[in-house]
Formats: sequence, structure tokens, C-alpha cells
Amino acid sequence: MFDTMQEIIEYAEEHQTTFAEMMIEQEMDRQEASRDDVRDQMKTNLEVMRDGVKRGTTGKGVKSVTGYTGEDAIRIQKYREENHALAGNEMMDAVKGAVATNEVNAAMGIICATPTAGSSGTIPGVIFKLEKTHDLTEDQLIDFLFASALVGKVIANNGSVAGATGGCQAEVGSASAMAAAAATQVTGGSPKQAGHAMALAISNLLGLVCDPVGGLVEIPCVMRNAIGSGNALISADLALAGVESRIPVDEVIEAMDKIGRNLPSSLRETGMGGLAGTPTGQEIKRKIFGEAEEKSKSHQS
Repeated sequence: MFDTMQEIIEYAEEHQTTFAEMMIEQEMDRQEASRDDVRDQMKTNLEVMRDGVKRGTTGKGVKSVTGYTGEDAIRIQKYREENHALAGNEMMDAVKGAVATNEVNAAMGIICATPTAGSSGTIPGVIFKLEKTHDLTEDQLIDFLFASALVGKVIANNGSVAGATGGCQAEVGSASAMAAAAATQVTGGSPKQAGHAMALAISNLLGLVCDPVGGLVEIPCVMRNAIGSGNALISADLALAGVESRIPVDEVIEAMDKIGRNLPSSLRETGMGGLAGTPTGQEIKRKIFGEAEEKSKSHQS
């Protein structure tokens, strides 16, 4: 068991191993299971992710029960097919996968929480984009998920992955860091480069609040995963190019945790502040839940 990213990086370098292999060995010991069994379990997660993206980008796509989110992955897919996207068609492919996954989540479909349901689109957006553009094999895709799991454990143990505790920086920010580190490793980056990718990814999203309109994981959650995927790819590219975070990754995680705890409760998943607290955000909430709930709450206060 490793407590910090520095320990993980040093061990990986000393033993000439990867983050994925380290996580696999941990799971084999923890479960007293074979390598094949552990990898098969992760393959199931991969298939759930793939099915989610497929469902969100097939036909008319999906819509949430409220009707306020959905079918945007289809719009992105059509836009990408018919235009030269400003961000590049490859990047928009990642965006499409991220949005599709979170639309499926909002529509009460099956997703893989990575690390949470609200951030479940970030990793699928990255991993299936890389599968297409970098010809990743199924084994590499599974390794990607193991690598992301290893670094995700460090973030969860030393910071937070819950919006109620640390804001959206703890959800999408953590997911983006997990994807950045895994993308760096699976494409040949060193353990140090993976650590820098993580640090850059988290740094870019520090202070991101959790302000779900109506308290639902829809607005702005779905689109924040698009940003999480893009940020992960950019951070991985920066690290692979030799760009380094001047602040060590473990200190960045600690900073994220402190920032999250200092956020007011209105910006930590309560659906009270930020976009949720805007006139339009409040109007959407009333339309979803009705005036009765608002009157009830006003009497209670």
C-alpha cells in the first residue's frame, strides 16, 4: 500500500514497473485472486464504460427524466462529422464520449463511477479517444484503468473525491488527474511524467465548485466532464513534452483538499450557490420539484 504519489513514483522507477502493474499486484493480494481474475473484473468496468458511450451516441441519444439534459452527445457527434472542430476533431471525440457517459448517468443508466457518478464521463472520454487515435489494445485499455485506479486511491486517501466535501475539483478534478496520469503511462511516459500530468491536471481545476442545479447531477455536471477529458489530454501532452509542475503532485493534492474544505457549504453539492443559485437555476429547480417544496423550505427556515 502506498500513501503518496512520491512513494509510487520511486517504487515504479526502482523496480522498473508501471502504475498498472502495481495496482494489479495490490488487488491480487487484497482479493487473494489470480491475475486473470483481477483483470477480468477490470474488463467488466471497461465494457460498462464502452456501453455507456455507445448508448449515449446511438440514435437520438438519451434524455434525463427532467428533460433538462440529454442528446448533446449526438449533437457533438454530428458537428464533429460535418465540421473541422475548432478544438480539433480528435479532442471533440473525447468530449463526445465524456458527455455521452454523463447523459446516460443523468438518464438513470448504468455507468462506472470513476471516481464518482458525477465525474463518470471524464475517463471514458479520454480512454476511447486514445483507443481510436493511438490504436490501444484491450490490454492497454485495461492497464489504463488500473493505472488510474492506483493514483485515484492516493487522491481519495489524501484529499477527496466527493463534491460534498471538496467541490467539483474533487470529482471532475480528480477524474481528470487520474486520466492524465494513466494516459501518460499507457503511451510510454515515465512515472515522473505521470506525476507531473496529475499535478498539472489538478492545478488547472483548483477551486472548481460543485453547484448542481436542483441538486441533480445534470447542470453543469455533464459539461464539466467534457472539460475534465480535455484537461486530462492537455496535461498528459504537457508532461510528455517535458513540462513539469513546479509544485509536487502530493502538495497539489493537499492544496486541493484544503481549498475544498474552505469552500462555503453553498458551493459543495448543496444546490444552493453558484449556477444553482442563479435566477434561472432556481427557476429550473421550481419547475422540476414544484412550488410546494420551496414554500415548505421557506416555512422551515
